[in-house]
Amino acid sequence: MVKDDLYVTVPTYFRCPISLDVMKSPVSLCTGVTYDRSSIQRWLDGGNNTCPATMQVLHNKELIPNHTLQRLIKIWSDSVLTRQSDSPPPPPDSLTSDQARDLIRQLENDLQGLEKSSLFCTSVVVTNLSRLVLFAGEAEENGRFLGEAGARILPLLVACIGKVKDLSFLEKIVLFCNVLMKNLGKDDAEEHANALKSMFGTGNCDLKAAIMMGLKQGKLELRIAVARFLELMAARLCLELHSSPISEDDEIYSELLRLITTSDLNPDAMDASLSFLTRLVVLKRNRVKMIRAGGVKVLTAALSQSELSAPLSEKVLKLLEMSSGCKEGRNEICTSETCVRAIVKKVLKVSNAATEHAVTVLWSLCCLFGEKRAASALAESNGMAKILLLLQSNCSPAVRQMCRDLLRVFRCSSKNSCVSWYDTKTTHIMPF
Repeated sequence: MVKDDLYVTVPTYFRCPISLDVMKSPVSLCTGVTYDRSSIQRWLDGGNNTCPATMQVLHNKELIPNHTLQRLIKIWSDSVLTRQSDSPPPPPDSLTSDQARDLIRQLENDLQGLEKSSLFCTSVVVTNLSRLVLFAGEAEENGRFLGEAGARILPLLVACIGKVKDLSFLEKIVLFCNVLMKNLGKDDAEEHANALKSMFGTGNCDLKAAIMMGLKQGKLELRIAVARFLELMAARLCLELHSSPISEDDEIYSELLRLITTSDLNPDAMDASLSFLTRLVVLKRNRVKMIRAGGVKVLTAALSQSELSAPLSEKVLKLLEMSSGCKEGRNEICTSETCVRAIVKKVLKVSNAATEHAVTVLWSLCCLFGEKRAASALAESNGMAKILLLLQSNCSPAVRQMCRDLLRVFRCSSKNSCVSWYDTKTTHIMPF
């Protein structure tokens, strides 16, 4: 129940002008003003002969029942009772800060016991993790509190991931790790970075196996949490996961792409997957792995969705830009019938960052590597009109230069093809 549900807004005309309470038996004076019977009766019994609200002298003291108003008050009261009965009760196990701190201490003891023996109560640990994750979700201050109070147990939690075989247990651990990493202070992040690097090294196959189990077999929430866990490890703790054993496994790319397709383009799933993929494909060999796993096809399908948000469009275009830097990526983009068209559609439509990524892809294909298929697709989608319009806009110097290069390539290629400047419907715009 949210805080506002604890208060009921009472319509002004349901309140008695004297007591300011909701009227139980509304009656009207000869002045037309309505009061609760008990309140106005006390006023009149006290020897007063005026209307309390208007101070008019009363010609008579007759009290006329206001049945219409009484029925309206009854209907309103019943609706309030119905809303209150239907509203969910507050969580019975909401934590205080002191209780959360005690749970972290208990969790630390349990995790240290796990390192020595596998004989410990899993259900208790899962329950405590669930309560702490719920506590973090109630307010940003709670997350920050846990980040300070629980930072010390992050290495224990990550080490525990490699020993977990139960998916529900794995989900709770990963979710709580994410809470801690989101709220780690700079000093804590630096302190734990070295300890965690060794866990992602060549000797730790169990951690990698648990991560892949979560991505392959877990429900959507767990798969999103695992992708977010990897991205936070790389971002907040500066772990170079793009060169770790995780990045060497072809399945990680397939599973991250599957997270996008099987989630019906769920924004959280897309953001987690795209963010980590962007970090992985910094290395060219990883880029090729993503492309061979069907990356360009998945990214094209996502980019073609009209409801895709600006931040997600930017991430998709960024990955396509990185893909265009290798031969395999350029071939996939040019082979696709819809990829170049989808890229052109995003120019000047989403954001400055998205436009810059889109133009960079087109420039890389058409100018840097001379892909004639891309130039043809750009012309057929009337992309040069957008390029010309972009030149007239307040774009960055780098984008402006790439637009000029694209125009030169197009003008040269149009002399030896059936495509003309008139076909682009842009003869009235002069870029030079």
